[in-house]
Amino acid sequence: MMENKKKPNPIDIHVGSRIRLRRTMLGMSQEKLGESLGITFQQIQKYEKGTNRVGASRLQNISGILNVPVSFFFEDAPGENTNASGLAEASSSNYVVDFLSSSEGLQLNRAFVKITDPKVRRKLVDLVKALAAEAESE
Repeated sequence: MMENKKKPNPIDIHVGSRIRLRRTMLGMSQEKLGESLGITFQQIQKYEKGTNRVGASRLQNISGILNVPVSFFFEDAPGENTNASGLAEASSSNYVVDFLSSSEGLQLNRAFVKITDPKVRRKLVDLVKALAAEAESE
């Protein structure tokens, strides 16, 4: 009887994940976003999981609070691109989204952008590449 249970729409899941991505990039809690919208953090959780669909006016409010255009939430949405080059770009973008959605990725990104010296940034990139290459050879 589980087949009768309605599954979230893939677009709703995607929009929710983009809300979560942007919120965490800003270091904002679900509670803070909820307060700004006049709703509970539990409702934010449901939006972020795709369990509840975000209405157009609410999405407009969220975009203002998170300081991104509404289109941000639909970037790389499922079914958006159907040609081969579009799929390649989407998969590369999803890799970045996955990275920034992780705690480590977010911490690295925040720390990296604080480094102002381009030479230091370049050396850090070289170090990470060397560590990745070493891990692959093991």
